[in-house]
Amino acid sequence: MYDYPFSSELMPLWYFFVFIFGCCIGSFLNVCIWRIPRGESIVTAPSHCPKCNHEIHWYENIPLVSWLALRGRCSECKNPITIRYFLVELITGILYLAIFYKVISNAQPLILLPVCFALIMLTICTAVIDFEHMIIPDKITYPAMVFGLINAAFFPELWGTSKHFTALLFSLGSMFGCTLIMSIFSIAGEKIFKQEALGWGDVKYMAAISACLGPTAAFFVLLIGSVAGAVIGSGLLLFSKRIDHGHGHATIPFGPFLALATVLWLFIGERFSGMFFR
Repeated sequence: MYDYPFSSELMPLWYFFVFIFGCCIGSFLNVCIWRIPRGESIVTAPSHCPKCNHEIHWYENIPLVSWLALRGRCSECKNPITIRYFLVELITGILYLAIFYKVISNAQPLILLPVCFALIMLTICTAVIDFEHMIIPDKITYPAMVFGLINAAFFPELWGTSKHFTALLFSLGSMFGCTLIMSIFSIAGEKIFKQEALGWGDVKYMAAISACLGPTAAFFVLLIGSVAGAVIGSGLLLFSKRIDHGHGHATIPFGPFLALATVLWLFIGERFSGMFFR
């Protein structure tokens, strides 16, 4: 049982604050989702309309509110602003709130929050960018790997030990082990199916998950992601095929399914570990 630094009477206020904080993070993720695949800076250039280059003022960039107030259109050129901006902000806010509630209601250490929040950022960026561009950029996965290693070194209790170096080695070993296994799958799949079966972006994403959460979580994410990809992907291909004209075959990005499985792990990972890895 953990003694939290806030009273139960203030919990509704904390829930509201965490939701708003998550929506603000979602607004930043929208910037990352648009700029990273295009090689643009996420910090120097001000937000602008991609159609008319109208610089977006602060009051046009309030999470959720601005999109609704503008009715999903640029205030200057009146071109539509995709609802993806609104949904990313809303989903991020909801997930942050849900994780906060889970940690508090289960009396878990607060150090879990920044870890889970960072992983939610990783999953949302991965899912949307891979869906839109069929890539998972290194600028997302490499920092996630570093974050996992640093987190293990400074907070070894999250890895079930009190020794900092032991936790770091465990995180490092998990990352390299997963990278090796996933690389074998990728190369073997390409040899067998004569096409890319598992992209290197997926391999690096799984390495980042291993560094942050360990091998059990990586196994869960790969298993659930593969099942979800097979079931949902097959259904999608029946109704609306995304054809890769360069190769002549239908393609479905794997990243969104891995991201979905990662979020699922954040909520039920302890139960999975208890059931199969006692």
